Amino acid sequence: MRITVLTVVLTFLVLGCSKNEQAKTEQPSQTATVAADNSGTNVRDRNDATKTSGDQSESEGDRTISQNIRQAITADDSLSTNGKNVKIITVDGVVTLRGPVKSETEKTNIVAKAQQIAGVKSVENQLEIAN
Repeated sequence: MRITVLTVVLTFLVLGCSKNEQAKTEQPSQTATVAADNSGTNVRDRNDATKTSGDQSESEGDRTISQNIRQAITADDSLSTNGKNVKIITVDGVVTLRGPVKSETEKTNIVAKAQQIAGVKSVENQLEIAN
């Protein structure tokens, strides 16, 4: 009985391993070879002058400002999904807004919401209208 069970287990292991090797040697699918369309944006973000989420201040005041802006933006049902997902980076009360939005009106609305939050010294508007 033990030998039969052991034989069955070893057979499954050998077959499983050979399928993995076969999958590795097969050609990748068409979608796997398509280049990412945000490469230019990623190159831009490597510049030290461009704020990214890693630049967000860890001070309680700055985190609270970012949190309050995010709450104001997500509560507005008129904003698109992109608009609700803009990057909000706060350092010493200076808020940087980055990312794509649907329209000039949406861009203006998001900036206005950020400016209304207590503790905001200024807003750097780096929002872009998506194509």
